[in-house]
Amino acid sequence: MAGPFPQRVTTKGLDVDIQHRKETARPWFESLRDRIVAAFEALEDEAPAALYPGEAGRFVKTPWSRKPAADGSDQGGGVMGMMRGRLFEKVGVHTSTVFGSFAPDFAKQIKGAAEDPRFWASGISLIAHMANPNIPAVHMNTRMIVTTQSWFGGGADLNPTLAGQRSPDHPDAQGFHGVLRAACDRFDAGWYPKYAKWADEYFYLPHRDEHRGVGGIFYDHHDSGDWARDFAFTQAVGEAFLDAFLPVVRRHIAEPWSTAQRAEQAHWRSRYVEFNLLYDRGTTFGLKTGGNVDSILSSMPPMAAWR
Repeated sequence: MAGPFPQRVTTKGLDVDIQHRKETARPWFESLRDRIVAAFEALEDEAPAALYPGEAGRFVKTPWSRKPAADGSDQGGGVMGMMRGRLFEKVGVHTSTVFGSFAPDFAKQIKGAAEDPRFWASGISLIAHMANPNIPAVHMNTRMIVTTQSWFGGGADLNPTLAGQRSPDHPDAQGFHGVLRAACDRFDAGWYPKYAKWADEYFYLPHRDEHRGVGGIFYDHHDSGDWARDFAFTQAVGEAFLDAFLPVVRRHIAEPWSTAQRAEQAHWRSRYVEFNLLYDRGTTFGLKTGGNVDSILSSMPPMAAWR
């Protein structure tokens, strides 16, 4: 898939051939998707029938394509993967590879695109909303973006839906952060504090003076000048996700819940809706680049409530 995107970019002052990098990154994002999908379906099978009646869920994968360019050329697309199950009330695990040209106004907001609006972007994104309010919602994404420059971005964050779990000292938060710290520390001991702080600042609702959850890590424009190392870091973040989240699920999977807890879950889910519609960069990027609306907005919880 050639497409009208740059074949060479500038990174840390070096002019590099970018094609082999794109051909390396895209299949890795897709392979990570497949591993996560398999792990989530296995959890559906593990969920005790007494608490989670019915058949175990399975992902439905729906390919989509961006609208062709004015000259009829391909502009990429992706695969939306959705499951509505017993344990996972609603979960999306999506991959996309899109390219073309940013609209002039949006190009001014993107690194390296003001003078040349052509771009290429590939990545994975997921959001899981759980049936059991004792199990936090979770988000993860990693991506590679190319304009006249090239960089990685991504991260993961945990979003408890019960007030008693919304503390950085809670075992769920401690374990989740610990795995992400270990992934970062393999590359640079300064990256976890930097990217955890960024997550705290990013996953924040200023109109509420509240954080969306208990954080994690968030990074963007990650380009140290060593592409192989930066890609390995992004791979480590993506691969750490299951190690961070699955223990949280298994800690709570057999815990019953009450009607009152479901109501509290719906309340905190409303904060997720507000953040994604008002502040989320991924939502904005997807809508501004002609992405699949159903995939982009699949991050919305199946039910939320405002008091």
